[in-house]
Amino acid sequence: QVQLVESGGGLVQAGDSLRLSCAASGRTISTYDMAWFRQPPGEGREFVAGIGWTGGSTWYADSVKGRFTISRDSAKNTAYLQMNSLKPEDTAVYFCATSRAPYGPYWRRQPTDFGSWGQGTQVTVSS
Repeated sequence: QVQLVESGGGLVQAGDSLRLSCAASGRTISTYDMAWFRQPPGEGREFVAGIGWTGGSTWYADSVKGRFTISRDSAKNTAYLQMNSLKPEDTAVYFCATSRAPYGPYWRRQPTDFGSWGQGTQVTVSS
């Protein structure tokens, strides 16, 4: 079973950038889609970005398109989320997750389509 650990969150001002990392251990994630979700205070978990196992396919929520970039480094068994031009509404706990099956891309956006999750990292954007 894979363990995922997110890092890189913090408190920033509007317009700043952050880079989140999702380090995997226990097994390789290189053949699985990876995704980032976020959960704002008092709200449900929402899809942010996904990337296919080859890294050649990416998909984004409309709210972050053009500002966030998802990537992966299979050699490091790690996925990343580069977040630019951050807004107060990006404030949330950010989670990474792997797809339930390998060899996608499956273009999934629902939390139930992802089987392994990290514990989350807090991102707070002040205005």
